[in-house]
Amino acid sequence: MPRKDWKILTRGGSKADRPGQAFVLRIIGGEWRGRKIRFPPVAAIRPTPDRVRETVFNWLQGVIPGSRCLDLYAGSGALGLEALSRGAGEVEFVDLESAAIRHLGDTLRGLGCDRGRVVRADAGRYLSQPAVPFDVIFLDPPFAEPVLAEICQRIEAGGWLKPGGYVYLEAPAAAGEPELPRGWALLRSKRAGEVGYHLAHRDTADRT
Repeated sequence: MPRKDWKILTRGGSKADRPGQAFVLRIIGGEWRGRKIRFPPVAAIRPTPDRVRETVFNWLQGVIPGSRCLDLYAGSGALGLEALSRGAGEVEFVDLESAAIRHLGDTLRGLGCDRGRVVRADAGRYLSQPAVPFDVIFLDPPFAEPVLAEICQRIEAGGWLKPGGYVYLEAPAAAGEPELPRGWALLRSKRAGEVGYHLAHRDTADRT
C-alpha cells in the first residue's frame, strides 16, 4: 500500500525539442512515434535528449516489450513514455514535483494509456517501501544531485531490480562511469555533450 504522504494521481501510464521555446518533447519510436508531448515549464525538468533516448532504446530494444519499468526521477516522463510507446507492459512514474506529476497524469489520460501509474514521492522515500521488482529502471536525477551511487545501492538492497534486470543511468559526463553495486555490470557508456549515459545489467543471481 502507498504511504499516506504519497499521492497516486492516475493509473493508466541536449534538451527536449522546443519549437518556439515551447516545452515539448517528441516520442522517438513505437506506437506514438512522432507524437509531441508538452511538459510544464519547471527549471528542474530536463528531458533526456532525443539522440540519447534513441540510442538507449536501441540498446533495450529486445528488453522493453512486455517489461515492467520504473521511471524514478520521471520529470517530463520522456523515458517512461518512450518505454510505453515501445510496448512496455507497465511503467511506474515517480517524481516529487507536483506540476510534473499532474501533467503526466493528464498525458497518460490523453494517450488513452492504462499501463502507467503516477506517484508523487521523493525517490529515497519511495525506495523505503517493500519492493515489487522491476525489469528496467530509469535513473535520471537532477544534475545538481550526485545521488546515483546511493540510489543504486538502495535499489539493490531493497530488491527493486529483478535478477537479469537493466538500469539506465544519466549524469554529468564529467562524473565519469557510475559506481555500481556488487553484482551489477556496466554494459554501455556514452557521452553526448555534457551528458553521460550508461546501461547496467544485474546478474541473474537472486540475492533477496
